[in-house]
Amino acid sequence: MMPSLDELLGSAHVVTLKLFDRFRGLDSREALLLEGPEGWTEFSPFVEYDDAEAVNWLRAAIDFGWQSAPHALRSSIPVNATVPAVSAEKVAGVLARFPGCRTAKVKVASPDQTLADDVARVAEVRRVLGPEGRIRIDANGLWNVDEAEHSIHALSAFDLEYVEQPCMTVPELAEIRHRTAYLSVPVAADESVRKSGDPLAVARAGAADILVIKAQPLGGIRAALSIIGQTGLPVVVSSALDTSIGLSMGAHLAASVPGLYFDCGLGTASLLAADVTREPLLPVDGAIPVRRVAPDAALLKQHAASPERRDWWLARLTRTHALIAAE
Repeated sequence: MMPSLDELLGSAHVVTLKLFDRFRGLDSREALLLEGPEGWTEFSPFVEYDDAEAVNWLRAAIDFGWQSAPHALRSSIPVNATVPAVSAEKVAGVLARFPGCRTAKVKVASPDQTLADDVARVAEVRRVLGPEGRIRIDANGLWNVDEAEHSIHALSAFDLEYVEQPCMTVPELAEIRHRTAYLSVPVAADESVRKSGDPLAVARAGAADILVIKAQPLGGIRAALSIIGQTGLPVVVSSALDTSIGLSMGAHLAASVPGLYFDCGLGTASLLAADVTREPLLPVDGAIPVRRVAPDAALLKQHAASPERRDWWLARLTRTHALIAAE
């Protein structure tokens, strides 16, 4: 069901939420929230994405707000802690915001840092989690193949669960997976799935052991489930620094995946210094519940974006809706 533009604009709220720590180059996160007949939903492609890339994000918002979610196979989703590219001294404080999480995803390869910074951060995560904790690292495709090989070798000493998107392209992923096979560190693909015109290419090329799946960039829960079914690879359902409303979409996706073998990246409400609900989807005992989230009117008002930013998002919504309507 394709709602009209007037229907979307009628319930649209644009918010700006501060982050505890700088993440992905951001100090705050903007999102556009919509209310459909099935409940609240989110449209929040990152601001640098063009309209063509934003189309899938709007499809996902419409899918979640205007269609009932698929049958849930579980009522809660185990999640990982997410550690931004902070100094080692801040690691314990970050992990404390993820109570009960046994797994941590650690950001590495930040352009303004060195491998020594990454090693210090991952070492501190290992110290805090202890020997039984699980550590996965995420380079966001920022290493070339040689840098990736060197870095994975250095960081493998901390018993990595997997390395996420060490390089950007599918051929590079295939090469680094071959080069580092002796280290027994699986390779997970994220950007190669969600930013690709062919999200199945990475699986066909044998370039990854695990897929990181996000509902918004892939066009919604049903589209993501189709990709999962076609690849046959194990998946980690993750988020894109969403509000709790967007995380609810991810939780409903994770609840519908037949086999869920890894903790999911859906605990990121803990990175937000503010949210749009009085009952955010924060980890409790290492998991978040599968439920719809409705915003609080006072919080929508408190965190409303500036008039200029609101106009920017509504214009973006208008253009993106037009692209879908023209198909």
